[in-house]
Amino acid sequence: MKALVPVKRVVDYNVKVRVKSDGTGVDIANVKMSMNPFDEIAVEEAVRLKEKGIVTEIVAVSCGVSQCQETLRTAMAIGADRGILVETDAELQPLAVAKILKALVDKEQPGLVILGKQAIDDDCNQTGQMLAALADLPQATFASKVEVADGRAVVTREVDGGLETVSVALPAVLTTDLRLNEPRYVTLPNIMKAKKKPLETVKPDALGVDVGPRIKTLQVAEPAKRSAGIKVADVATLVAKLKNEAKVI
Repeated sequence: MKALVPVKRVVDYNVKVRVKSDGTGVDIANVKMSMNPFDEIAVEEAVRLKEKGIVTEIVAVSCGVSQCQETLRTAMAIGADRGILVETDAELQPLAVAKILKALVDKEQPGLVILGKQAIDDDCNQTGQMLAALADLPQATFASKVEVADGRAVVTREVDGGLETVSVALPAVLTTDLRLNEPRYVTLPNIMKAKKKPLETVKPDALGVDVGPRIKTLQVAEPAKRSAGIKVADVATLVAKLKNEAKVI
């Protein structure tokens, strides 16, 4: 069974992002970029399924600028067998990415598509669900445990009230939550091996996909500064301030 794993290049989670002075977006000039953490979990899960003998080939996919090749090489260092870069300079929104992935699903015919539940740059949490709808595939989102056997995937997913277990027929789309696994440390030998693995580059036009944006960002602004806290001498003073100043009681 083939597994398709989309990975996104995002600003590293350790970097403190800053808004551009003109308010048009986030300044990513000269900042460290890395693989989206949820996508890293997806790659790790695919590799574990391959180690169990369930998955036979892992195909990592990334959409964006040419530098996304670095992200694909990281995925191949973790254990992906080959990579596909859908190269474009256009601003990619979730629907456009889902359409690209739909075209690749039709081409590659994977038994499983595993992707992060969301990206840490836009937090949209939409691509997996849109892909499942476009490809008419069953989906299991927010997976914290995955078991694949007899042509089905049994997925434990995190919901507001606790845990829910669902069973979906393969092929299917899964999105990963933080507690699914802990990605392995990438070793230097595997980094060197990843450089020799095949990486294909295609354009969205070759897949017949229009990646034009459907949503326009009007303005990006930093959160308002929080005022400093104060200390109170006793409970009575606290209640008085909440009642008279904050007016919350």
